[in-house]
Amino acid sequence: MREKQHAVQEQIAVLGLVPVVVLEDAKDAVPLAKALTEGGLPCAEVTFRTAAAKESIRQMTEACPDMLVGAGTVLTTGQVDDAIQAGAKFIVSPGFDAEVVDYCLEREIPVFPGCVTPSEVIQAVKRGLDVVKFFPAVPFGGAATVKALAAPFVGLKFMPTGGVNETNLGEFLSCKAVVACGGSWMVKGDLIQAGEFEKIRELTAEAVKKIRELRG
Repeated sequence: MREKQHAVQEQIAVLGLVPVVVLEDAKDAVPLAKALTEGGLPCAEVTFRTAAAKESIRQMTEACPDMLVGAGTVLTTGQVDDAIQAGAKFIVSPGFDAEVVDYCLEREIPVFPGCVTPSEVIQAVKRGLDVVKFFPAVPFGGAATVKALAAPFVGLKFMPTGGVNETNLGEFLSCKAVVACGGSWMVKGDLIQAGEFEKIRELTAEAVKKIRELRG
């Protein structure tokens, strides 16, 4: 039943980093997708913080069918439907919402709910999930909190997002319970809006190089 979930988790684990993207205009979706792919990171979590999210996902998945494109900041089952219809391969939410998580699991849609407390983690574990988002990572104690949460939940992996950058990336990835991190420093809104996709490609390539160095 969980083949799709595990397949996505494996892809994310190999990459080590998921670019968290906010797109104000769908016209930037394809150039951004190509910049990330050419930079060595064929993955994106397109957040549903803007009206352009659904169309952006559709254009990304059509232009780059091998790219792992997911939807982030998903708060409702309606947004789950919109994201999947557009071609999203996974769902990420900022917190644990039982309705959204159960809706995804019933439909075999890979989902990564946000968890920062033992009570939230327990709800995810009870549903058979073995990877959760840890958000917002830095405000909630960073890698130290991830390690503390991981101790009683043996085998559970975390995807820290929120405040993760090129400076503290190594701190998170050194934690055995971290499967990958979510970050936005290589896809900042001002770079996207300015059309600086070559710069985004360069920053992405630098991030990929850093991950390889950190992982040895």
